[in-house]
Amino acid sequence: MSESLLEITDLGISFSHPRPAVRSVSVTVEEGEVVALVGESGSGKSMTARAVIGLLPDGAIATGSVRLRGREVLGLPEAELNQVRGRQVAMVFQEPQTALNPVRTVGWQIGEALRAHGGVRGKAAKDRAVELLREVEIPDPEERLGFYPHQLSGGQKQRVVLALALANEPELLLADEPTTALDVTVQAEILALLRRIRDRTGTSILIITHNMGVVAHLADRVVVLRQGEVVEEAGTRELFAAPRHSYTRQLLDAVPRLPTPEERVHAVTVDDAPAVATDAVAALEYDDVRVHYGSRMRGRVLPAVDGVTLRLERGQVLGLVGESGSGKTTLGRLAAGLVPLAGGTVRVGGEDLVRARGRRRADLRRGLAFVHQDPEASLDPRFSIAEAIREPLDVHGIGSRKGREARVTELLDAVRLPQSFLQRRPRELSGGQRQRVALARALTLDPRLLIADEPTSALDVSVQAEVLELFADLQQRLGFACVFISHDLAVVNKVADHVAVLRSGKVVELGPAARVFGAPSHDYTRQLLAAVPVPDPTVPNLVTSATGPALREQHIAS
Repeated sequence: MSESLLEITDLGISFSHPRPAVRSVSVTVEEGEVVALVGESGSGKSMTARAVIGLLPDGAIATGSVRLRGREVLGLPEAELNQVRGRQVAMVFQEPQTALNPVRTVGWQIGEALRAHGGVRGKAAKDRAVELLREVEIPDPEERLGFYPHQLSGGQKQRVVLALALANEPELLLADEPTTALDVTVQAEILALLRRIRDRTGTSILIITHNMGVVAHLADRVVVLRQGEVVEEAGTRELFAAPRHSYTRQLLDAVPRLPTPEERVHAVTVDDAPAVATDAVAALEYDDVRVHYGSRMRGRVLPAVDGVTLRLERGQVLGLVGESGSGKTTLGRLAAGLVPLAGGTVRVGGEDLVRARGRRRADLRRGLAFVHQDPEASLDPRFSIAEAIREPLDVHGIGSRKGREARVTELLDAVRLPQSFLQRRPRELSGGQRQRVALARALTLDPRLLIADEPTSALDVSVQAEVLELFADLQQRLGFACVFISHDLAVVNKVADHVAVLRSGKVVELGPAARVFGAPSHDYTRQLLAAVPVPDPTVPNLVTSATGPALREQHIAS
């Protein structure tokens, strides 16, 4: 049997704390193969990949074997590892914004990679940089060489990171959550691009992801990790059709799903009338709202929200979907009075939020709460969990000390966390546990309106399923209205009563979630649905179809 390109055998990685990050992982990657590592946070996926190129954190102790073309690389001196990095193996990181130097142009950064590993300089380096940008399908590559990262979209930045990784023609790409922060259409483009690169160049790919739709349409083989050990390994079709391990079945069952194309064809007509009479006072109303960024004096005004009219009834969940820059987050921030209006009216509980003054404005804003995408960034690392949840009560001087402590205990129970967590710090909790704390904190003042901005995008599928179940239970019991912002259409389909589809600051489709996702009327909504990677390798998808490049051209044109 021919030698594997990558062979990881009995890999163990430990730190000073008792439980090792990786216990015993064995993985092989053959030439031209795409292998997916899946599992929850803390399962050892990223650590396993980082061990291949010696990028483990300080203090990590690695045992076992990692061989590239039969050569042991685990424990190689730094000078020899530098010959492996970029030339034999390259890594594509999750967040392109942090992977790129903000003060250097795209051309300089690609040129530096070529100089460092291949000795290519001058005009030859520039020509190769243009060729690489063309290879990753960035339009007008000659012009983009002079761009800085902040001048590129999220999808374009990820393409530049791919170009950097491919600069010296590595045999193996390590892709660590390369599409997590991207919109569904951009995600579909990047995944289709990865597949085309593999087909054109024969580059092998080890991809780390918690998105089972990505796995279904990109990977040839899947390795499932749990608590630092391999629990199942199989071909992609085999694993999705008949998973053997209970944990694999749990992961697949936790994936939120959209109606299949067949179900959409047979979708019943859903009444678009709101569940609450329109003469009742709405929880939130946007009336022809407009928000502009930029300056008229400088002659550059960009409409972030352009004439949006929406109504959120009390006790209902309104999902906002669309690509980055469509106006989703701006609308959420408008509801809390955090963004200046260029025109129109925002009413909360029937009252004009902008015109409200003094104590009345403070009372209105007290009835609003936010749950952010990144719970780690929204919780003060110096505060205990008890202090973080209690802070809104302390700030507003509500209740006695004993009453506040009782409220904190009540909320911790509501989000299904044990009382033993009260004295812990955020860093001592998992991502899902931190998001539960953020939700408890948001509910401290019994808000009438909750703004949830991408609250589950950073969570693994099983943790995401738990948080969504908890959210639905709390929303039903407490009756708050919610604006739920997400680029994950399947998640919105699971929690929202009504959905507004936004594009370039305008609402292009609005209606009950069952109708919008089951029988969409607008081409753009259908385009978004077609781009979602379905967690079933037998279902055609933009990642595997010939329409991927056509979708990209359509985006460029628009």
